[in-house]
Amino acid sequence: MINDKFLKKLKNDYQANESQRRQIISASNNILFEAKKTIFALHRQDLKSAERKINEMEKSLKDLEDRFGSERLHREGAYKAAVEEYLEGKTFQIIIKNKKIDSTAGLNLDYEGYLGGICDLIGELVRYATNQAAAGQFSEVAKIKKTADDIMVQLVDFDLTGYLRTKYDQARGHLRKLEQMSYEIRLRGKK
Repeated sequence: MINDKFLKKLKNDYQANESQRRQIISASNNILFEAKKTIFALHRQDLKSAERKINEMEKSLKDLEDRFGSERLHREGAYKAAVEEYLEGKTFQIIIKNKKIDSTAGLNLDYEGYLGGICDLIGELVRYATNQAAAGQFSEVAKIKKTADDIMVQLVDFDLTGYLRTKYDQARGHLRKLEQMSYEIRLRGKK
């Protein structure tokens, strides 16, 4: 037989965990959605809107940390996905502003979120470079390619495995697209 008090405690613990989980998933989905809108705003050169959304996401992430603790949060896939998307948007904004990528002050984010977001950044740089090339801003394409090259040179030293290796391989594929774009611009004599 099972001790009824023990079973009741298990049930209460389970229900408390599920309640927290639902709250984390809901808040994380909102952050993920805002991150996607931030990236879209950055592609449209709407830097003010992107800045506002990044600040809102940072407040939401900090609120989640305060409410649930970083250890609890890092066990939830929805939270991890939201952090990665936030970091993709944040690093994209940093690149557009010609600043250096660094840790986000005030937030306790793990290496997986940073590395995943930085790998995904390369894909956004391809889209950004494509838009710049379409606008005739060929020197901007060269800058973007150099930035992507510099990032990839750093990432190769990590010898990533598992999920992050998949992200890295995708980033490498995106870098090839930038290389091809740069090559075609050179062939056409554009600079």
